[in-house]
Amino acid sequence: MSPASAINPQHDLAGAVTGMETVRVAVAVPVADAYDYGVGSLGPLSRGTVVWVPFGPRQVAGIVLGPGQADVNPARLKMISACAPVPICAPAFVDFIERVAVWNFARLGGVVKMVLSQPKALAPPPQQKLLRAVTPLPADANVTKTRQRVLDQLAGGMAMISADLQREAGVSPAVISAMITAGMVHADLVSADARPPQPDITKSGPTLTDDQSTAATIFCQSIGTGFTPYLLDGVTGSGKTEVYFEAVSRALAAGQQVLILLPEIALSAAWRMRFTQRFGCAPVEWHSDIGIGQKRRAWRAAADGQAQVVVGARSALFLPFANLGLIVVDEEHEHAFKQEEQVIYQARDMAVMRAQIEDCPIILASATPSLESWVNAGETGERQRYERVILPKRVKNAQLPEIKAVDMRQTPPERGRWLAPPLVEAITDRLERGEQTLLYLNRRGYAPLTLCGGCGHKVTCPNCDSWMVAHRLAGRLRCHHCGHETRPKDACSACGQTDTMQACGPGVERVAEEVLMRFPDASFAVLSSDTIGTPKAADAFIRSVIDGDVDIIIGTQMAAKGHHFPNLTLVGVVDADLGLAGGDLRAAERTFQILAQVAGRAGRESRPGTAMLQTLEAENPVLQTLLTGNRDAFLAQEAEARQLAGMPPYGRLAAIILTADSEERLFAGMKLLAQTRPYFQNVDIFGPAPAPLSFLKGRHRGRFLVRTTKVVNIQAILHGWLDEIKLPAGVKMQVDIDPYNFL
Repeated sequence: MSPASAINPQHDLAGAVTGMETVRVAVAVPVADAYDYGVGSLGPLSRGTVVWVPFGPRQVAGIVLGPGQADVNPARLKMISACAPVPICAPAFVDFIERVAVWNFARLGGVVKMVLSQPKALAPPPQQKLLRAVTPLPADANVTKTRQRVLDQLAGGMAMISADLQREAGVSPAVISAMITAGMVHADLVSADARPPQPDITKSGPTLTDDQSTAATIFCQSIGTGFTPYLLDGVTGSGKTEVYFEAVSRALAAGQQVLILLPEIALSAAWRMRFTQRFGCAPVEWHSDIGIGQKRRAWRAAADGQAQVVVGARSALFLPFANLGLIVVDEEHEHAFKQEEQVIYQARDMAVMRAQIEDCPIILASATPSLESWVNAGETGERQRYERVILPKRVKNAQLPEIKAVDMRQTPPERGRWLAPPLVEAITDRLERGEQTLLYLNRRGYAPLTLCGGCGHKVTCPNCDSWMVAHRLAGRLRCHHCGHETRPKDACSACGQTDTMQACGPGVERVAEEVLMRFPDASFAVLSSDTIGTPKAADAFIRSVIDGDVDIIIGTQMAAKGHHFPNLTLVGVVDADLGLAGGDLRAAERTFQILAQVAGRAGRESRPGTAMLQTLEAENPVLQTLLTGNRDAFLAQEAEARQLAGMPPYGRLAAIILTADSEERLFAGMKLLAQTRPYFQNVDIFGPAPAPLSFLKGRHRGRFLVRTTKVVNIQAILHGWLDEIKLPAGVKMQVDIDPYNFL
């Protein structure tokens, strides 16, 4: 069905502006904003009505914001084509859309595009026939044996979908059609979309510890009482999921919907198993690995209230829930919640914003809270914005793992190997005891660099300033920035020598190669986005580990968090120093979080666990914090350093990234911005400068960085500076509020 022919539903017009002749519509076009349209015979229309409007030569979807601004020549005014047959977006949700655009310095049309990302959801759902027997039967009805089987299935007023009736009665579609024509069976057209499975809130979860019960009581009592942000700060293995499941159950009992955000789909595989055990069915899912049809059904189910619990990636935050009563952000510290393309936003922060606008509680859960959340919980003497709820102990009397440093300067591995002798010895011991090991290295592929042993030439991506990563399992060299692939070559492209190309450094495939050589009788598996690409594959992998089919897991950060493997007692980090170098504002914090999370996979049940961190810098404060277990001291030190530098969460940052198809155009654009930069008190503008990754995906890149104090409206500064700038042709600009990526 075409958008223009969509039927106009009978909207609930409560709150509509009577007599409205024009309305302001935010159109779902990334580079657009909001425009006036005539209502015609469709009006009056409420704020939040989803409509189809002409935009250039196309019909596009949009959301009514309110009355028109009367600044358009009536002769040029275009008319709304149709209203989409979907529920009106709640006023609070429309407020959220507008706030997201303002806060993130984004075009309103880009945010609306995220909301209306499934055009098929805006059309009526597919129809199917619901059949009932006509009683009494017509006097001239010819009831054959075949037709009697149909009537038997429909006895007692039973109604059945045509396909189900055909299957159960063992008849063809022609038999059903003939009975409808003969007046023996009545058919109604109904939606072909099945109602999502409804969670069973009468099921009870596992017995909670005293700490868990206290936390669960706090969360349950908050349901229906308005906006309260909570930081659920629990050590790894403390049962945070079971605690917020109690709040989920309470919200469902109150007739409200729940949104749970997870950082990665691989993590949701293990989480989904736990949800199904607790509530008797899987939740409605929303992420990039589900199909268009499933997304269409999920969008409509959220909008009409049938989806009681939605679990999803960051984009699930932009679903139009009918009655949102609780938001949970699991692993809230994860940088995967930062969207860095198109509309740039931090989903954790936007989730707090949505909870505030929806006036509902939000639970931010983590064993390694982000510094922002830790400070907001009042841990540095700042005004407490979040209520902190603590789970200090693991469940089932399990102990936190012992963490050891393996100093590679004192006990290095053999030449060409990557596992140091103490770690090899520990793996051997676990294999003899029938226990499992996780080897962690956050590098996909076989080796991060291939170079010529003759002339030193490095194989780089033709589209980026980055090395090509060797993936031997796929027989390819790949760029992890733009996706460019090529086959490895025997000859050096610079000097022409053959058989001189060498793989330098380890990736998980290379560690797996060493595991195979050292432990030929052990079973092992690689857990990375190259090997586990779908939820089904992730489910199968997790099940194989729990069932004991895998002795040694070799994984990237996909293996580092959320998983509960009862028999895993040893974690070995191959390169604990990875991520500490560089100028990233959050490098130390991020490294601490990932190492603490991966160490927390060990010893989660009765058997004690050990984590061994291979390092060339054992005296580093991050590693010392892990060894001593004094997390809060480390965070306090990080907070003090950020405060002295005026950096988030004590100051505000915005990155301005310019890209161009030539260096000349890039320099012209950077010069223009530099010449027009504003000068205000408490506002520092650094740059222009080439980006550290100055050539990416075939475009040249430059950056500015704006730093202000917290009392300064950084968005207003940016609007005053950038709104009237006319960049040279071929130059594009992006603004990133509170950047996480400084490349």
